[in-house]
Formats: sequence, structure tokens, C-alpha cells
Amino acid sequence: MQSTSGENRVREVAPRAGVEAAARAGLATRGVLYVLVGVIALRIAFGENPGQEADRQGALAGLAGGPLGKVLIWAVGIGLVGMALWQLSEAVFGGPGPRGRKARKRFAAACRAVFYAVAAGSALAFAAGQGGGKSSDEQSRDATASVLELPAGRWLVALAGLGIAVGGVVIAVSAVRRTFRKHLALPTWPRWVGDVVDVLGVGGGLARGALFATAGGCAVYAALEFDPGKAKGVDDTLRSFADTPAGPWLLVAVAAGLVLFGAFSWAMAAWRRV
Repeated sequence: MQSTSGENRVREVAPRAGVEAAARAGLATRGVLYVLVGVIALRIAFGENPGQEADRQGALAGLAGGPLGKVLIWAVGIGLVGMALWQLSEAVFGGPGPRGRKARKRFAAACRAVFYAVAAGSALAFAAGQGGGKSSDEQSRDATASVLELPAGRWLVALAGLGIAVGGVVIAVSAVRRTFRKHLALPTWPRWVGDVVDVLGVGGGLARGALFATAGGCAVYAALEFDPGKAKGVDDTLRSFADTPAGPWLLVAVAAGLVLFGAFSWAMAAWRRV
């Protein structure tokens, strides 16, 4: 009986360890991509290399041009697969904590699993030499154009854009409220470590929320104008911040925030409860 009980514990622990490894690899990879996108956006804000795309495809292209480029892109693709598998696990089995099994949490995890699966496929295709596919701007315009052709397509685009915009606001508000703390198991290190994580989480969450909210607002505008060209991907959305009265300095602030969020993702990779 003791042997059987021990075998059952092994069966329970082994898959959990695999999910945890996938989650931490995925979060670390997400951090790399956000840092790279933020750095590209900063360079654009200061007039350097304005033709480079400040999105995932631009980040992969930047990696490809460096030492061990192909190896790093394969690593990014594998890390994104890990992220997708982790989210799929939470969609199927539920996340940690008493609220992790709620339908809303599972649905959100399923959506994230699809997103990261697509991102992983794009990165792995890039690593295999098949090109990285379309930029985020092209994908947004093409998807918007396709949906606008459907019956009630304008409403569908508007609802999708509104959902993204609301999601951005939720991300920003959650960052300010520091709700991410409940997901972290910080070690018993000096208090300043927690303070640094707070700065990364709040600053990064505000920038990420602003990015999502603006992209969603552009989708709603595209629906109202019945013009897919008004929809914006990550690159065009970031560049639009430079067209505000604040000029390039707003883009600098958002880009720096994305770098902070990348660093925050690394902290999550180390200390998130999975």
C-alpha cells in the first residue's frame, strides 16, 4: 500500500513539475520579448533605426542579427510553447488558489493559450527559416478587413476592440492596485527587493495597459469608420503615442514601461506561484 501511495504521489508531482517548468520558461521568454520591443520603441522615439518594427517580429529580427541568433530564436519559440502549455493547463485544470477554477479564469487562460500558441508557431517558423509571417500591423488590418465583411462585422470588430480596450484598463488598474503581489512568493530577502518588484509591476503594467487600451480604441474607431486601415498592431500603436501633444516623450515613457514589464516578467518567472 505504501508503494502504491508513493507511486501516486510521483504521478501527481511529475506533471506539476513539468507545468511549473513550462510556466517559468514562458514567463522568462515573455520578458525577453517585452524588453526587446521596448528597446526598439525607445530607439524609434530617439530617431534611431525608424524602419524597424516595434513588435514581436521586430524583436525576432533583432535576435536573428546577433550572435547565436538562430539558437536564441529557437529558445524563444520553445519558451512560448511552454507559455501556451501552461495556460492550456490552467484552462483545463484550473489555476492555483480558490478562484483558479472559476469559469472566467479558465476562459481567460484558454484565450491566452491560443494567443501564445500562435506566437510560438510564428517564432518557430522564423527559426526554421520560413520567415516570421506578417507584422502585427498587417495582421490587425487583415483580420479587421475579414471580420468587417461578415454580417454584423462592424459590431463584431467594435466589440472586440472594446474588449481589448477594457482589458487594457483592467491591466493598468490591477497594476496600480498591485494585485500581482498575491501571485508572488518572494523570498525572505531585504524589503527593497519587494519594492523593486512593485516598481517593475506598476510601471510595466501601466505601459502594457496603455498599449492594449489604445490598440482596442483604434479597433473601435476602425469599426465606426468601416475602415480596416484604422486598426493598429503593436508597432503602429506605439508610434501613435509620438503623435500626441506630448510628442515622442510619451512614446519614451510607454517604451520604458514595456522594458520594466519585461523585467517584471523575469521576476514572475522566478517567484510566481504556479
